[in-house]
Amino acid sequence: MITRRQLFQGIGAAAVGGVGFGGYALAEPFGTSVTPYRLSPPGWPAGLSLKLAVIADLHACKPWMDVERIEGIVAHVNSLSPDCVLLLGDYVAGVRISRYSEPVTHAEWSGALGGLKAPLGVHAVLGNHDWWEDQEAQDRGCGPTRAGLALERAGIRVYENACVKLSKDGQPFWLAGLGDQWAFYKHRRGSKSYVGVDDLAATLAPVTDDAPIVLMVHEPDIFPKVPARVSLTVAGHTHGGQVRLLGYAPIVPSRYGARYVYGHIVERERNLIVSGGLGCSGIPVRFGSPPEVVMIELGA
Repeated sequence: MITRRQLFQGIGAAAVGGVGFGGYALAEPFGTSVTPYRLSPPGWPAGLSLKLAVIADLHACKPWMDVERIEGIVAHVNSLSPDCVLLLGDYVAGVRISRYSEPVTHAEWSGALGGLKAPLGVHAVLGNHDWWEDQEAQDRGCGPTRAGLALERAGIRVYENACVKLSKDGQPFWLAGLGDQWAFYKHRRGSKSYVGVDDLAATLAPVTDDAPIVLMVHEPDIFPKVPARVSLTVAGHTHGGQVRLLGYAPIVPSRYGARYVYGHIVERERNLIVSGGLGCSGIPVRFGSPPEVVMIELGA
């Protein structure tokens, strides 16, 4: 196991721009900011004001995202008094990041998230790493996953192609959660392909009225297929590029490149917000894409 000191020394020595760049890139993963958005999507009902807290891509591991840090994030989110908390997947450390870190157990990170409080509940979808780290689920070709079960034991509802009708001040809305689009990975002749458990039609099928819909997804790649009937789609997965140089992200895990890398995107009057997330994937470095909790005020 590489030590934290060795990792700091190695990346610091190799970082572009020398020690200043390396030190910043290694320090940035330990900060957390709150990024606010205020919008009224087309057709959003007058009088429905909804405050959503979004947590994405924790990638729990020591020392980068240990239990104490997760508990601090939970306390901060609770202090913002959201109506709902939306968890967008990748709670576990990826395989590659684990080379530089130590594990945080499922009971530990899910127990910390179990401290989240909101009057309209805490709601979750799974991410690709939550599927990939569970070899038994990979072998079966279906869930449940260890991460999903841990969330449920912590009292958090996990959505897989499902939705629920909620109400704020007598005004109804639908909250939907899509199954992960990259749940299973396949290796063929040196290349990788991904198979999802996502079913957008089934996710939205229970909607029986014209109340607005908020859709939770992990990967933003589904967005071109999301109908205008959905008021807002929220996603994670990209980490905002994780490393951005002068606003450019050289690596984005999306078939669309940087099209959905980060922030508020409007296409054909449809709204998508992509969180930069909180943790790290691949290597424990973030640069130009600081960790964030997203706060969305709809109809405010």
